[in-house]
Amino acid sequence: MEKILLVILAVLGVAAAHVLGPRIRIAPPLLLVVAGALIGILPFVPDIDIDPEWILIGVLPPLLYSAAVSMPTMDFRRDFTAISALSVVLVLVSAVVLGVFFHWVLPDISLATGIALGAIVSPTDAVATSIAKRLGVPGRVIAVLEGESLLNDATALVLLRAAVAATAAGISFGVVALSFVWAVVGAVLLGAVIGWCNLWVRRRLPDATVNTAISFTVPYLAYLPAEELGASGLVAAVTAGLITGAGAVKYLSPQHRLSDTQNWRTVEFLLEGGVFLLMGLELSALIEAVRNEHGGVTTAVWIGLAALGITMLVRAIYVTPLIWWLDRIARRGTAMRPYLENMDAKIAEKVQKVPDPSPGAADRRPPRRLRLRPGRKRGEPGGEPHISTEAFAANPAAAQRIQGRVTRAIADIDYYTAAPMGPKEGTIIVWAGMRGVVTLAAAQTLPDDTPSRALLVLIAFVVAAASLILQGGTLGWLIRSLRLTDVTDDRAAEHDRLRAELSRTAQEVLAGSDLAARYPWVRERIERMEEQAEEDGSATGINLAYRAAFEEVRRATITAQRETLLRMRDNGTYHSTLLTQELAQLDAEEISLDLRIDD
Repeated sequence: MEKILLVILAVLGVAAAHVLGPRIRIAPPLLLVVAGALIGILPFVPDIDIDPEWILIGVLPPLLYSAAVSMPTMDFRRDFTAISALSVVLVLVSAVVLGVFFHWVLPDISLATGIALGAIVSPTDAVATSIAKRLGVPGRVIAVLEGESLLNDATALVLLRAAVAATAAGISFGVVALSFVWAVVGAVLLGAVIGWCNLWVRRRLPDATVNTAISFTVPYLAYLPAEELGASGLVAAVTAGLITGAGAVKYLSPQHRLSDTQNWRTVEFLLEGGVFLLMGLELSALIEAVRNEHGGVTTAVWIGLAALGITMLVRAIYVTPLIWWLDRIARRGTAMRPYLENMDAKIAEKVQKVPDPSPGAADRRPPRRLRLRPGRKRGEPGGEPHISTEAFAANPAAAQRIQGRVTRAIADIDYYTAAPMGPKEGTIIVWAGMRGVVTLAAAQTLPDDTPSRALLVLIAFVVAAASLILQGGTLGWLIRSLRLTDVTDDRAAEHDRLRAELSRTAQEVLAGSDLAARYPWVRERIERMEEQAEEDGSATGINLAYRAAFEEVRRATITAQRETLLRMRDNGTYHSTLLTQELAQLDAEEISLDLRIDD
């Protein structure tokens, strides 16, 4: 009975923090940490001791899976260079630097143990990154931070395992490198299989409740086998989430996606809040253990704060050249854009001259002469693209794929130009890299016989808590002080262009619809809806014939518009946020039509 009561109070506390936090301008996670710490020191509150496996297995896989599902794969692909650099190389560098520092200030621990603690406090946290998202951080910065926090856990945990193993027996660098490669590659392969199987099974289940219930098992179906095979279960869960998120619009019904979104949002809400509350509740017992072993907590506090400072310094030193490199890539893309535009125009011109493809043409391999290259002599700096109409005629499907790649490359360049990575964005990336639940959970997995274990765990707690309080508490002020460029007008103009594209798609469907020609009212109603971009709920028609005609034509329009949006997503021609909003609008309209049928 007492445990049930505690769970109820925890849920109510999490809800209260999310209601009170915005009113007093304190991020709810920070409020929950402080509240948990205050509650934990009360004399009648028992010590809280949670097995870290419950967090590593029970909490992290669903949280990372949910974050991966909601992350636009287009943004992940575009910034994969920055994401991989931050989630792999930076974690390794930070862990080694911190390991040397810990070994120096705590001579009783070995260098391997110091590197293990460095691996614990190095990765940023997906849960903590949610603070940055609520404060209006630019979308591209959020994509980089989320992608980093989704993948750097694998780097940290693999390095932690290797360092812990090194304390018991010597292992070579080759073994560590090989285990890391397998941890990532094996997890990606397994996660991709689970993600595709998830979509294959769930698209065949009509019941949204059953569908969502199955989705709750997906992160564990990816995590557990990966861990058994020695790969990273967290990377497998993230990969399964990315595959599911990319294919959900195509393979799952709007009802299934809406049910998933609502239920997973609730799961995220409770798990995130519960973890931060637990951080505060465990503080009292941890402090008592350190006092008994070391006579006080001063050592843990100053070492933890110094470690956080070193982590931020290493991150700043690393991010500075990374931002320069990303800016250089963007400038190279800008210089290439005229050439790509010329190539795109020539491809479009040649494609129009190509006759209809013969049966089986799409299955033939592209001939070597279809490879596009600048029409110039060797050594010349310039030249025009040389494209063979005969090559396109031999394989028009390959020509269309090449045209899609060129269009995508131009869209990527426009994205980098519209959302540049400069010193201001780099400052946010450095300061918003907060630590959280992964650091705490990983610290508690240190073996019981580790020298000064309680002290090391408390140091990790100080790093995580100080990161959340100092960085999370000042991030809003930093963003306001930087005075980032307002892109509201640009986004509004882009939204207008997107609506125009969807309206043209609707007109094409109406032009080819016999029902729209038979019932002029249906055509007028759908055209009016496209102009207003919303539905007022009164389009039921005067009689059943009109109603059936309207529903059939509207469904055909929604299907065509959804295909247009998916094509735009693949090409990257519009911002992912706008595409997500329009897809949600189409889902709402289709669900509305289904509800009318149920009536």
